[in-house]
Amino acid sequence: MRPLIPTGTLTENPRRVLVTGASGLVGSALVTELERCGWTVFRLVRHAPRMAREIQWCAGRARFPEGVSVDAVVHLAGENLAAGRWTDARKKAIRESRITFTRALVIDLGQQTQPPRVWVNASAVGFYGDRGEEILDETSGGGAGFLAEVCAAWEKEARVAETWGARVVRLRTGMVLSAEGGALAKLRPVFRLGLGGRLGNGRQWMSWIALSDLVGVVELALRDGRFAGPVNATAPEPVTNAVFTRALARALHRPAMLPVPSWVLNLVFGEMAEATLLASTRAVPARLEAWNYPFRCRRIEDALREVTGV
Repeated sequence: MRPLIPTGTLTENPRRVLVTGASGLVGSALVTELERCGWTVFRLVRHAPRMAREIQWCAGRARFPEGVSVDAVVHLAGENLAAGRWTDARKKAIRESRITFTRALVIDLGQQTQPPRVWVNASAVGFYGDRGEEILDETSGGGAGFLAEVCAAWEKEARVAETWGARVVRLRTGMVLSAEGGALAKLRPVFRLGLGGRLGNGRQWMSWIALSDLVGVVELALRDGRFAGPVNATAPEPVTNAVFTRALARALHRPAMLPVPSWVLNLVFGEMAEATLLASTRAVPARLEAWNYPFRCRRIEDALREVTGV
């Protein structure tokens, strides 16, 4: 799955990695690829270990077996943003699953005899907020709103790992495109029935990345010392929602004639609609491009062809 990486750029060679959120869409694909590449992967779980290399998180501690430590962490865990309306209870769960949990995990692993040397932390382009037509790279400031504030606080907690000398990478990820789950898995059946269309006015920008490229970015971030600080994990060509929905309809050989008005989305999803479905975030991967990252899917048509198999 991983694109070919120029070996001359690699500066580090960690071998053991702890992955949180390993059962999710990104985590499960990442674990498979890391193990294929020869990594020893430990999964952080909340239940009692059921298989080899599961590490239980219990009472604010990762319960490693005696003598076991890891060189790196990939921290992906977080409450699903799209699981329901953003009630006060849902917002609290979203905050705690990212901010509170990250704080506790950083403190715990920092107290290990050999703390991890690399910390790759998930974040999102939601960090930038709703910014209209503005092109956003890693030097752009954070935005306003609930999601932007959560991402900023999430990244701040991860950066505490820098105090023990860890190289911290903050991956600001766009919408992940995969046939296995995520937004595309929900949209594809609707579009196959010919019931798809743009959301709102369709002019909002969408930053996206194919799952195969995201897995490649994470794997390289673990091993390449140039990766530190914020990195936009997005494809080089963001698209408007209207372009995306037309491309998806073409990939499935269906029309895209039934737009969903903004007021309907707001009625159904409330604040979540404004922050995720209707917000315009035109993020570009300036750092990945500067490092000549070999994207498999640069264009939305390439990604949809890969994930739909059509």
